[in-house]
Amino acid sequence: MTILEIAAVLLAGVGAGTINAVVGSGTLITFPTLLALGVPPVTANMSNSLGLVPGSVAGAVGYRRELEGQRTRIVRLLVFSTTGGVLGAVLLLVLPPGAFEAVVPVLILLGVTLVVVQPRLSRYVAARAERRTSDATRESPTGPPWVLAAAFLTGVYGGYFGAAQGVILMGVLGIGVNEGLQRLNGVKNVLVAVVNGVAGLIFVVVAELGLLGSDAEVDWLVVAVIAVGAVIGGFLGAAVGRKLPPTVLRGAIVVVGLVAVTVMLAT
Repeated sequence: MTILEIAAVLLAGVGAGTINAVVGSGTLITFPTLLALGVPPVTANMSNSLGLVPGSVAGAVGYRRELEGQRTRIVRLLVFSTTGGVLGAVLLLVLPPGAFEAVVPVLILLGVTLVVVQPRLSRYVAARAERRTSDATRESPTGPPWVLAAAFLTGVYGGYFGAAQGVILMGVLGIGVNEGLQRLNGVKNVLVAVVNGVAGLIFVVVAELGLLGSDAEVDWLVVAVIAVGAVIGGFLGAAVGRKLPPTVLRGAIVVVGLVAVTVMLAT
């Protein structure tokens, strides 16, 4: 990559790390950027997933106060999210590259749609949380059983592609778990970090062993540049992200995502 391309990827990493810490869907910034620079889709997805892990960890660290007292909830959800992430990563590797290239525009559009409806979803989740009242009934820290099933399916999605994984998780947790939204956002950051980390580890092992040929490669320069940017963005998002204009962030994601879909369909 040229200096300008490295700068573009670094800035995309900062943006993705910030957005992931606050809302989710940062992949819709970095992934289209890599495609625009000519990185093959499967390599871009693998490298992007791995590069965003440090940013997700930074976001989780930034929310450490909100995570206090949630160990049991996090451990239970991690079992299902991680299992789903492993399955999603395996699907990415065993399915033909052409299958991923065909489904990526659909996944990007899904992510963009989720980002667009996220404000309404958040309002619904917040309103539902306000209607809840404490009673004598002892509630599971992870809510009803369907929440764990949804965490598993979201993990599959995250291991395979991951755009707007955080948005999906916030919808699931906010509707099903009786907890404040900021504390749930901290949980979301942990789950996303682990799913991306597990998927990235699988990608590294497969790439290093050459199990699936040249189609399963990790671009380590891309990983490093995204990681640096994502860490900066992760701490930035945890510190001041909630003060940033959400309309601006959402608009940027939508524009980049739609441009990426247009470019992929035109090629």
